[in-house]
Amino acid sequence: MQPYSLKDLVIYFLKLGTWGFGGPVALVGYMHRDLVENKKWISEDDYKEGLALSQLAPGPLAAQLAIYLGYVHYRLKGATLAGIAFVLPSFLMVIVIGYIYTLYGGLFWMQAVFYGVGAAVIGIIALGSYKLATKNLGKDMLLWSIFVVLAMVTFVTEEELLAAMLIAGVVVWFVKAPPRGFSSAANGFIPAFLLQLQPVATSSRLAEIAWFFTKAGAFVFGSGLAIVPFLYGGVVKEYHWLTEQQFLDAVAVAMITPGPVVITVGFIGYLVAGIPGACIAALATFVPCYLFTVIPAPYFKKYGKHPAIKAFVDGVTAAAIGAIAGAVLVLGKRTLTDIPTLGMAAATIAVLTIFKKIPEPLIIIVAALTGILFKNIL
Repeated sequence: MQPYSLKDLVIYFLKLGTWGFGGPVALVGYMHRDLVENKKWISEDDYKEGLALSQLAPGPLAAQLAIYLGYVHYRLKGATLAGIAFVLPSFLMVIVIGYIYTLYGGLFWMQAVFYGVGAAVIGIIALGSYKLATKNLGKDMLLWSIFVVLAMVTFVTEEELLAAMLIAGVVVWFVKAPPRGFSSAANGFIPAFLLQLQPVATSSRLAEIAWFFTKAGAFVFGSGLAIVPFLYGGVVKEYHWLTEQQFLDAVAVAMITPGPVVITVGFIGYLVAGIPGACIAALATFVPCYLFTVIPAPYFKKYGKHPAIKAFVDGVTAAAIGAIAGAVLVLGKRTLTDIPTLGMAAATIAVLTIFKKIPEPLIIIVAALTGILFKNIL
């Protein structure tokens, strides 16, 4: 491994949060490419443990992995600064977009931009999913079988199911390292946060925002794919904070800004209650995922090499990558709706495969301009 400073890590996550397009699938792929393969700051085992823990815990996948990778060598300080650096750029961007949105009464031009950007994003995350699968699963048929099953389950249900990931981990554990006295200490990493909180009475709009987004961060598994329906049910159906069109615009904002897709909570919070609403929504969403990452992290570090835990993590990792692949199919089904979008997605994969040094933001800009061109022509 190559030595690096905490400053180096913070600068990296600031850059990733500023230029990292493509949603959670692409972002976890960038982290692997940059921190494991290129810079060699993080080991393959540490990355796999972080990915598994991030999938087991509720909340946004990419932000949790960033927090865990910050924890690997710099513990709580590293986890805190890495998480803030990763989320802050996109949070500031959605605040600015929210201000423009409220000032001009909507972002009608965004549909044309999203038409092109969405297609390119599918190409980026499809390629990232393929690389993750080939890198982590190797030639292990059991892991590939789990990958296929989870991809199909995610595609059919349009949800990422924690139970399926846990079952996958247990299956690989029993196959590769049958239990013969699995210690209670080694068992301590299995999530103990599957408890339901009782609803609380709230008397103000900001308190309602804090409570709702705390639930979103604490009890929604599966990153952006799962949290979007949850947000829709709350902000549109239950609280009536936004109209259907405003919510769709909020999702579009999340897709055309870098960083975690879940940063849409900042945009929603801004529309509902201005800057205080945006700050409370973002904090309420990300603080639970921070706690659910750093609290179990020492157990992963201490017991992660135990054969039973390693087998369990391998199973969960295969399931997580399968769920990511399924999410690509779900998003593709909704986004690639005609020949131009199919062509843009295919072109994105081809360009990134042939010209490996082309930065993703350039692809996104070209895709946005192409989308505007097509929408004006069609």
